[in-house]
Amino acid sequence: MKPPEIQRVIALGASNLTRGFASFLAVTTAAWGPELEVFAALGHGRSYGSGNRVLLRVLPGILQSGIWKALECQPARPARALVTDIGNDLLYGFSPQQTLDWVGEALRRLGAHTDDIVLTDLPMASIRSLTPLRYLIFRSILVPACRLSLEQVQARAETLSQALARLAQAEGLRFERPEADWFGPDPVHIRGARYPEAWRAFLSIDPGLRPAPLPYAERIRLALLPPESRRLCGLPQFHPQTGVTVCPGSRLWLY
Repeated sequence: MKPPEIQRVIALGASNLTRGFASFLAVTTAAWGPELEVFAALGHGRSYGSGNRVLLRVLPGILQSGIWKALECQPARPARALVTDIGNDLLYGFSPQQTLDWVGEALRRLGAHTDDIVLTDLPMASIRSLTPLRYLIFRSILVPACRLSLEQVQARAETLSQALARLAQAEGLRFERPEADWFGPDPVHIRGARYPEAWRAFLSIDPGLRPAPLPYAERIRLALLPPESRRLCGLPQFHPQTGVTVCPGSRLWLY
């Protein structure tokens, strides 16, 4: 029997990957089989290179997470990697160049495990269309500490987007741009119903694939699974990742 095309998925991201993670698992396991290995570093507001706080929870930057050590300990598998949700660091005050450097380092580390890497752009159509009022509402709710003006954010996003495109071309990576109609009034979060379409497009999965949504109880369980390392209410927590079974037969490691 021919082995599956992809046996492992490595996913790095923030809010979109977190919000759409159940559909991400449904799509990828339907495409590549129920015994898929999934390694994910994600979380609302996740930074690629700096610790991040959302309400009472603090996560390390993706580069500081345990996913890299975990991957080094795993036997080689045919893998596809997704690097997405880039741009939070601009709102945290980091420069486009610093953000690019962090993403570049993540890509370099991924290159030790696969040459099949997808890099996604910022949602530039949404960012360009922001009005001052929409931006103020968005910033006040999601990043209240940010004091950058709309013009500053748009300029930095344009700079980073162009740099990511050049990086992808230089490294021979697939560079995927989000579709404008995936987004609604929220300029950075994909509409819930459009996540399966987004994952299929990003990961070059047959657009005709229509997997059934995961059962509600499984989606709740996924949302409650803890990552390897975090601080919650000021207390450090460590949860060793041994590959929890999700869906029928797939295994998941969270960082």
